[in-house]
Amino acid sequence: MLSGVSLIVMGLGGIFILLGLVAIFWGRSEEKRYYNSLSTRPDAREFLEHLPRHPEPGALKIGGWIAIAVGLLMLIMGGAFWLWG
Repeated sequence: MLSGVSLIVMGLGGIFILLGLVAIFWGRSEEKRYYNSLSTRPDAREFLEHLPRHPEPGALKIGGWIAIAVGLLMLIMGGAFWLWG
């Protein structure tokens, strides 16, 4: 049976994984929406050169990957507490 500590740690790991997935998909949609809106404008220079850089979508995706990594570590840690604690 799962103890309280391992259950909490595993639950937080699951939440981090879900938040990471949401951030990754949100970043992809923001990036797609931004570049699709630029491609409909007459001046497509910014669209073709990707300048100036807009860090928001990339930051969301990187933050999502970090949250997934933290969530996986927390799930492993919770499993270790359950097995050996």
